[in-house]
Amino acid sequence: MLDPQEEFDPEAARLAALEAGRLLFASECNFFFAAQRLDQLPPPGKPEIAFAGRSNVGKSSLVNALTGRNTLARTSSTPGRTKQLNFFDLGNRLVLVDMPGYGYAQAAKSVKEDWQGLMFQYLRGRPTLQRVILLLDARIEVKESDLAVMDLFDKAAVPYLVVLTKADGARPSVLRAKQEEAGALARKHPAAMMEIVTTSSETGLGIPELRAELAALAAA
Repeated sequence: MLDPQEEFDPEAARLAALEAGRLLFASECNFFFAAQRLDQLPPPGKPEIAFAGRSNVGKSSLVNALTGRNTLARTSSTPGRTKQLNFFDLGNRLVLVDMPGYGYAQAAKSVKEDWQGLMFQYLRGRPTLQRVILLLDARIEVKESDLAVMDLFDKAAVPYLVVLTKADGARPSVLRAKQEEAGALARKHPAAMMEIVTTSSETGLGIPELRAELAALAAA
């Protein structure tokens, strides 16, 4: 406990959070469950963080960058083919949930059709789900499928954090515009968090900060 007379040091707190994130994501991270139906979900246990994003948004690369592994999350050769939830245990303190990519048909209707079953039920009814990480590609415009998923998250009343991926591939002016656009979108959605995290799996941009954000949700 801090001494009441001791001044809060924001920089020290930031560094401590970064170190906590580094230590957590340096832990063992192992696949332990896959579910294609609601009745196949593992019993609720540790806090869960789910990762969602349009096909080819760089979700697998981001999860691998966070955990420092090259093969933890694998991409499918056929976008959108996998319709299951994959569960990974991180240091026995946090569960990472890899959700299937959406929007491979490039239509909002396909999102509703694909996600109205298991995905929506998981989002709406999972007591251990602490947050969804919604990935948006920093290089391209927001798609109708992204907007449809944001609406689903609002309906499920699950808090979600918008994370921009592939920032290394966007010109500075494009990146700034994307950050502003993402922030404006978040303000329109009640379940969205106001913070926007910008990342690059190639350069490591934003990875320590995202680790710190997620480590704050982990079990002690």
